[in-house]
Amino acid sequence: MKKKMLTLMLLAVMVLVAACGNNKSGNGNGAAATPGTNAEGGGSAAGDKLKVVLLIPGTLGDKSFFDAANNGLQKVKSELGAETKVVEMGADKTKWEPTFNDIAAEDWDVVISGGSEITEMFNATAEANPDKKFINYDTDIEEAPANMYNMSYSTNEVSFLAGAAAALATQSDMPNANKDNVIGFLGGMDIPGINAFLVGYIQGAQYVDPEVKVAVSYAGDFVNPAKGKELSLIQYNSGVDIIFNVAGGTGLGIFDAAKEKNKYAIGVDSDQAMLLKDTDSVKANLIVTSAIKKIDSAILGAVKKLQDGTLEMGKRDVLGFVEDGVGIAENEIYKAAFPAELQTKIEEVKQKLINKEIKVDNAMGMETSEVEAIRNAVKP
Repeated sequence: MKKKMLTLMLLAVMVLVAACGNNKSGNGNGAAATPGTNAEGGGSAAGDKLKVVLLIPGTLGDKSFFDAANNGLQKVKSELGAETKVVEMGADKTKWEPTFNDIAAEDWDVVISGGSEITEMFNATAEANPDKKFINYDTDIEEAPANMYNMSYSTNEVSFLAGAAAALATQSDMPNANKDNVIGFLGGMDIPGINAFLVGYIQGAQYVDPEVKVAVSYAGDFVNPAKGKELSLIQYNSGVDIIFNVAGGTGLGIFDAAKEKNKYAIGVDSDQAMLLKDTDSVKANLIVTSAIKKIDSAILGAVKKLQDGTLEMGKRDVLGFVEDGVGIAENEIYKAAFPAELQTKIEEVKQKLINKEIKVDNAMGMETSEVEAIRNAVKP
């Protein structure tokens, strides 16, 4: 009898323990009530932090494209409480694919990288790891695996606005402007992604002044500031008084040349004047605005939706003015550099872009010969 009672008591205790163990979340379904831990979200085990890794196909310190992505990762960490890591893959492209595969094999919920150059191998990594979620924060390629979310930006439209600003500056009474009606553009490489900026820039400048000329140079490199400075000095010496930088780390050389020649520059991807303000205020004050891709906000928004289970995977979104994906820097340097009447004209152009009253061509859909014709038409 005693043995029977003891057995019944032990069974009761075991049932009670099992019941408690299966309802830790208090929601009765055996799953912790943590955002992003469901099958469609990006979390790992119930109650764990979301684990997010960013792979940089280059190195940080460009104060532009890669640094903007890293800022986005820091926001994911601070605002979403995620566990994060950044991996700088360097300039050796042969190391990128093995790094993607190695990281995908580790315990990360979300793997992030960016750029059209890495898209093909990044897509292949995603397809080989269907249990992970992947985000490409900047690609011009529309196709995406089912577990990948892609973003791109209306760079042609924000560059149109930058071109309008440059044309207004060169024909103004601003202190460092000259009488030559020539503006400049320095691209990292002669590729569609860079030429999308170029075509928009040229068309924006021509919108303000159909007679404007645009000097165009390509460095053939995104990590060579010395080359950027050399090409920029050639442009400034030829009569250019403002250059648009679309060259990544190479573009830092433009700002060195601008300082040496006391000429203007336009930054790209990030608010580059503010990034340089504390280390070189003279240089920063010559960067009158920047054409910004809001990469940091885009990464934060995508990961937040992924965590909530609301991100639509397997697609690419194009973020423009309306989606707050692009814009120009309108900081205190911009406000001090541009007279009020020019700021008003720039704002008018921006509103027309937002309202779709202006249609901007996109070099992504152009033949090489078409881009060349546009360049030649404004050649000084």
